[in-house]
Amino acid sequence: MVFRSEFPDVPDVDLPIHEAVLSPAAGYGDRTALIDGLTGERVSYARLAASVERVAAGLAEAGVRKGDVVALFSPNSIAYPAAYYGASRAGATVTTVSSLSTPGELAGQLGDSDARWLITVSPFLPTARAAADLLAAAGRPLTGTVVLDGAEGHPSLADLLAATGPAPEPAVDPREDIAVLPYSSGTTGLPKGVMLTHRSIATNLAQTDALYRPAVGERVLAVLPFFHIYGLTALLNQPLRCGATVVVLPRFDLETFCRAVEQHRVQGLVVAPPIVLALARHPLVDRFDLSSVEYLLCAAAPLDQELAAACARRLNLPHLLQGYGMTELSPVTHVVSPTDPAPSPGSVGRLVPSTELRVTALDGSGDDLGPGERGELLIRGPQVMKGYFGRPCDTAAVVDAEGWLHTGDIGYVDERGYLFVVDRVKELIKYKGYQVAPAELEAVLLGHPWIADAAVIGVADADGTECPKAFVVRVPGTGLTGEEVADYVAGRVAPYKKVRAVEFVDAVPRSAAGKILRRELRAREADRAGAAS
Repeated sequence: MVFRSEFPDVPDVDLPIHEAVLSPAAGYGDRTALIDGLTGERVSYARLAASVERVAAGLAEAGVRKGDVVALFSPNSIAYPAAYYGASRAGATVTTVSSLSTPGELAGQLGDSDARWLITVSPFLPTARAAADLLAAAGRPLTGTVVLDGAEGHPSLADLLAATGPAPEPAVDPREDIAVLPYSSGTTGLPKGVMLTHRSIATNLAQTDALYRPAVGERVLAVLPFFHIYGLTALLNQPLRCGATVVVLPRFDLETFCRAVEQHRVQGLVVAPPIVLALARHPLVDRFDLSSVEYLLCAAAPLDQELAAACARRLNLPHLLQGYGMTELSPVTHVVSPTDPAPSPGSVGRLVPSTELRVTALDGSGDDLGPGERGELLIRGPQVMKGYFGRPCDTAAVVDAEGWLHTGDIGYVDERGYLFVVDRVKELIKYKGYQVAPAELEAVLLGHPWIADAAVIGVADADGTECPKAFVVRVPGTGLTGEEVADYVAGRVAPYKKVRAVEFVDAVPRSAAGKILRRELRAREADRAGAAS
């Protein structure tokens, strides 16, 4: 069967993303749009809108033209929105780059996206210069680099703001022109540029309104990276479009995070699972007054129901909210609304308007399944990406001829229409014919009071059978043993799901959005196997 949103369809929003977000700014005037969570500096909506116009003019004077790709390589800051929307206002496509990129990774994204311009910050300049050298050696030099906070030999944000010419008036086709070119996390393959049009992103914001729309003046804490589509959408596009106040932090540090909530009386938290884990368990949290928090929305990776409940109790919330989507979906398809009095526990919410969902059988038949049955999730709607940049074959493998995007995620829909996401198709462990979901075992492991973090992958035993192996981060000061871990899991799951091997590690590799990078663990195991042979 095809599951359809219970909410009325919304019309496509045919506006450039900067206009869809900032056109209401005139009405918000002197209201605070942005607060630097470290310094307290404030930016009003009027100042932000004026800055975007000047940045667009400055970029146009520097030579940026419609259709150019501008790479934005910066941590979260109150300058980031001016650079992002300013580049869009100038007619450019923005490719957002991870703050953790190495020179090789940055050069790879710059080259793959065909970016000619780079906007960065002075602490990242050594990486940027090394990447630029790699590009130049390959015969693809950058046209220019802007350093927002200033560096000798490069224009700064202040220089762009000082531009005296008019802002350009590029002819943007929202349906076809690419607004943002984020790169997929690469958890199941090499990162690929995801072509998101102005229409797909702007329409997805309108779709999300039915379930999540911050109030005018509501204070939302932005610690998730803006370079990731989750942070870009949930912590810039949507709150600024709605007249909220975004409190910006450059990175996650628990003490700084809690202090910002206390000082700025933050009402909305939009986070990833590792932050939920810290808020639920770390003793430092009790030192701060977090009573202003009215809701916490978590997405980007599966969240254990018991962990969510523990965090909700600590923050004195009725329950945590969850959402679901992916970069290829602009990114939102499901959300639990802050006004929902009784969402299905553990679910990622209901379909946003104008969106359809199919759950298809995992046996290769492609048969549609009904409520309560687990299968691969397929999505169709206006938020589906235009495709992978320069990769038509990869696009065709994900988006079929009828417009259904095959997510690679496994889940089911309950009788009330709430979606539950179980795991990834490609990450299922096949143990003696049984399918074992790593996320399920990780949730069990995180229920142990002496386990701070955990990841599970499939590894081959001496007989060549794929078995679950747990990588466990112990709570400091505990003497947890591998046998105790295995026994703990064995007492809570079916026999075929038992953890067959345990390795203690200092940290679980995760993406900036909080997703476990199981491919890194698998690569580590492959290297060991190769060295032993």
